[in-house]
Amino acid sequence: MEVSPTPTSPDRTLPATGHPTLAAALDAAAQQPTGLNIYGLRGELVEAVPYAGLRERALALAGRLQASGLAPGDRVGLVAETSATFVTSFFACQYAGLVPAPMPLPAPLGGGDAYVDQIARLLTQAHASAAFGPEALQPLVAAAGARAGLRQLAPLAELPKGEVERVEATPEDTCYLQFSSGSTRTPTGVVVTHRAVRANAHAITRHGLAIGAGDRAFSWLPLFHDMGLVGFLLSPLTVAMSVDLMPSDAFVRRPLLWPRLIGQTGATISYSPSFGYELCARRAETADLSDLDLSRWRVAGVGGDMVRAGPLTAFADRFAASGFDARAFVASYGMAEATLALAMSPLGQGVRKEILASDRLERGGRAVAGAGYARRRDFVRCGPVLPGHELEVRDEAGAPLPDRHLGRIFVRGPSLMRGYFDQPDATSAVLGVDGWLDTGDLGFLADGELTPTGRAKDLILHNGRNIWPQDLEWTAEAEIVGLRSGDVAAFQAEEDGPGVIALVQTRVRDPAARARLAADIAGLLRARHGVETEVRLVGPGALPQTSSGKLRRARARELFLVGAFETA
Repeated sequence: MEVSPTPTSPDRTLPATGHPTLAAALDAAAQQPTGLNIYGLRGELVEAVPYAGLRERALALAGRLQASGLAPGDRVGLVAETSATFVTSFFACQYAGLVPAPMPLPAPLGGGDAYVDQIARLLTQAHASAAFGPEALQPLVAAAGARAGLRQLAPLAELPKGEVERVEATPEDTCYLQFSSGSTRTPTGVVVTHRAVRANAHAITRHGLAIGAGDRAFSWLPLFHDMGLVGFLLSPLTVAMSVDLMPSDAFVRRPLLWPRLIGQTGATISYSPSFGYELCARRAETADLSDLDLSRWRVAGVGGDMVRAGPLTAFADRFAASGFDARAFVASYGMAEATLALAMSPLGQGVRKEILASDRLERGGRAVAGAGYARRRDFVRCGPVLPGHELEVRDEAGAPLPDRHLGRIFVRGPSLMRGYFDQPDATSAVLGVDGWLDTGDLGFLADGELTPTGRAKDLILHNGRNIWPQDLEWTAEAEIVGLRSGDVAAFQAEEDGPGVIALVQTRVRDPAARARLAADIAGLLRARHGVETEVRLVGPGALPQTSSGKLRRARARELFLVGAFETA
C-alpha cells in the first residue's frame, strides 16, 4: 500500500501562545491534519503519522508503560532512532508522567561492547528505571540495562496492556533529560523543563524562523541531539507543522538525498552544521541536478558547530541553478543547556561575515576590522539574542565588555536548564544563583548581534598570542590536497606550554609521501599563522566526533596525551 505524506496544510491556524506542556502541545496538534513523515535509507517514504495518530499511539503506549510498573518521575532511556516508534515512546512518557532520556545510536565504526558501556553510563547517570530501543538493538540495550542495574522490563512490543492514567505535568516539571554525546567521562544530563521547551520553541518558531501557515520542515539530524530533537520534532509540533525526517545514516551514505527530498517534499526549513553543506557541495560536483528545485527553501539554517562561511558559499554557488537563494542561510548559536537556540541571524540576509585583523584579535582582544592588515580572519554573525533572553560578553573578572571586545559569553532567560541531573557541583560551576549561564564560549557583540569565535577551553596560548584551533585546522583542510572538513584536530599539548599538535587523518601509506604530507602541513601553518606545529598522521576515522558529527577536540587531546593514537 502506497504511503502518502501528511499535508503542509496552508490553512491551519497557528496557536497564539505556547502550550504549557508537550502533552498539551500534542493534544492541540492532533486537531490538524499535519504530522510526521519518516523516510528510509534510499529516500523512500516509510511511514506517515498524523499528529492525531501519534497522540492515539502515545496514549496507548503510556498505559502499557504504567502497567509495567513505571511510576511518575521515573527516568526512561530511549534509543533515539529516527522512527515513529521513538517519537511515540517519547510522547508516551509525557502522558504517563515519565522522564524520557534520548540516547544515541551506535557509532558507525563502533563495537557492541563500547556501545553497551556508553548506554550503561547514560542509564546509570540518569538513575533510569527502564530502557527501550529498536528491535535490532534490543540485546545491546538489555545488556546495558543489566549493567546499570535496571529493573528488567520486556521490549515495548511485549509490555502488558493497560489503561492510561494521564499524568498532568506542570510547566516546572522535568520534560526530558538531554545528554551529551556520552564520552568516556561522566555523562552530563541537562534537565529541561516544560517551561524551557515552551519558551525556546516559541522564540524559535515565532521570532527566529517566523513560521507561517505554509511552512514545512525537513531534517536528517539525529533525534538524540538537541538540534534534531528540539529543532525538528518538538518545535514544529508546537505549531502543528508537518515534518519530514530522514535517518542520519541516509545522509552520510547519500548526502544529496537531503536537498533532493527538500525539493520533493516542498520543505521550506532545514538545518545542518557547516559540514553538511560542504559535503553536499562536493558530491554535487559530478551529480546531475537538472531536476532539482530548491526555490521554496527559505530557511537554510546553520548551527551545531562553528559556522563556516566557505562551505556555505560553495553550497550556494553549486545549487544556485537549482533555485537555492544564498539569502536563505540563517546562522544560529545555541546549546542544550538553553534547550536549543539562543541567537539567530535575521531572516533573508544570508551569511554576514566579520573580517577581522588576526594580529589585533590574538594580542589585544578587540575585534578590529581587517582592512589594511596582512593577516585577516573571518567569523560569522549569529544575530541578536532571542526575545525574552539576555546575553553579555564578559572579561576575566566577570565585568560586561563593550561592543567589539572579545570575551566569555554569558546568557540568561526562560530557556535555560534547571541544571545538570544529579550533578550539583557541575551545575554551580556554570549556572549562577542569579540565573546567568557561563556558556564556556568566546565571542563579541557588535550592533547588538553575537559573533561566536570558539570554545574558551580550546584556545591555544602561544607566545603571548591567542590562537583559535579552527584557524589551523581550516587552513590545512582548505589548502592541502586530499584533506576534508574534520580531518584535522589542533590543540596545545600542555596547558600554557609551547607545543602545538595537529592530528591529521589520512589514508596515505607510502612513508615518503607521509613525510612530505606532514612537512607540507607544518610549513603551511608556520607560514600562514606563525606557529610551529608537530604534525601527527593518524588513520581515517581516528579522530573522535560528537553525536552530531563535529570534532571532539578536547577528547582528541586527551587520547593523544595517553598515547592512544598510532600512525596510520
